[in-house]
Amino acid sequence: MKILYLLRHAKSSWSNPGLDDQQRPLSKRGNRDAPIMGERFGAREEFLSLILSSPALRARNTAELFAEACGFPVGKIVEQPELYFSGIDTIEKIIAHLDDQYRSLMLVFHNPDINAFVNSINSAPYINNVPTSGLVKLVSDIDHWHDWSSSNAQFEYFDYPKKLSG
Repeated sequence: MKILYLLRHAKSSWSNPGLDDQQRPLSKRGNRDAPIMGERFGAREEFLSLILSSPALRARNTAELFAEACGFPVGKIVEQPELYFSGIDTIEKIIAHLDDQYRSLMLVFHNPDINAFVNSINSAPYINNVPTSGLVKLVSDIDHWHDWSSSNAQFEYFDYPKKLSG
């Protein structure tokens, strides 16, 4: 069994329009929501083997806040440059090349890629928009990541900050 979590970065700040897109920090709301989602994750007693994050500051900060809140070691978060607006094919390649020692993986990245990826999963309901700090869980009854596909992945849940927990 392999488990894939997709986390959209938390709300970013647009207060400094001159910043390069990759350097935009989290907004006040983003700094609040990312740990909330990490706490919900921890309350479900979910387990993470690895977190891969887009190198964008807002994604990296989201991954760190989420990790701290759920008890995942922040120092074990790995930046994955290809998660910065690369498209579904690139995301599938990242998954296919994972070491099989990892049972569960979280990717922290951006829209429109996260939406497109979720909506490519055969068993997933159509999701119009994965909001900031939105989290999707997918599972597949496979032993090797290279066997992951949109047809064998099963949708488990979709959570986001404004959704009532429980």
